[in-house]
Amino acid sequence: MYLSILSPVLFLCLVAPWLTTSSSLDHNSQLILGRVPARHRAGYYVESRRTKRAPSADSVLDGEPEDGPIAGGDASDLPTCLLCVCLTGSVYCEEVDMTSVPTLPKETAYLYARYNKIKKIAAKDFADILTLKRIDLTGNLISEVEDGAFSKLPLLEELSLAENRLVKLPMLPAKLTTFNANHNLLKTKGVKATAFKKLTRLVKLFLADNQLEAVPHLPESLRTVHLQNNNITEISTDTFCKGNNTYYLRPNLNEVRLDGNPVLLSKYPNSCTCLKALPIGRYQ
Repeated sequence: MYLSILSPVLFLCLVAPWLTTSSSLDHNSQLILGRVPARHRAGYYVESRRTKRAPSADSVLDGEPEDGPIAGGDASDLPTCLLCVCLTGSVYCEEVDMTSVPTLPKETAYLYARYNKIKKIAAKDFADILTLKRIDLTGNLISEVEDGAFSKLPLLEELSLAENRLVKLPMLPAKLTTFNANHNLLKTKGVKATAFKKLTRLVKLFLADNQLEAVPHLPESLRTVHLQNNNITEISTDTFCKGNNTYYLRPNLNEVRLDGNPVLLSKYPNSCTCLKALPIGRYQ
């Protein structure tokens, strides 16, 4: 009888130390083999991105690196392809709170850095990336673009600076086909008379929702021009056509938007005789 009662107790005394040692070995083996327990994986991944160095075994067990996250760290401090998505020839840096243009991988052709906090475009930002074909900086805080920042990019075809704070247009590259500067603070004095004259490949021009008082010179290649919601008060016979040439036609320019401007288009009946379609705007 006494033997039957003591048997379970003796068994536990013999087996318990072995179970404790086995459990400890199993946990340590996870660290040795590089397997992080599931409860620590999320914290380890996020914090290691912030600190940019491998955590120690002790820090992994605590759920964050030894020194913790960097206080007040800027997203722009991270390596570009850790902060952004880098595919072959394309870099996507959207809504990551960067305050400047990141260092781009060589041979980048397409940059999408929309909805960040970039305030200035420096001439050096794209100086070494002559392969760029498209740059989209929509929805930033850009108020200044240094000379030569875009004009020295020989392959650039599409550029968007929409939804920024520009008061002056930068110099643009000759091969540009699409330019978007909608929703800025542009006035006519901030747009040089020859800003688009030499852009012989420009097809689409978007300058809506600015403060322009006049229509800028429009190159012959244009098919679409959006100038709605500005402060344009008048146009002339030379705005779209050649005033002294009644045989001049401009079949390519088939969409002109002037709605939301104070100009009364019916006062200028000879200004659109060369166009395929009348501009959209106020006639009464």
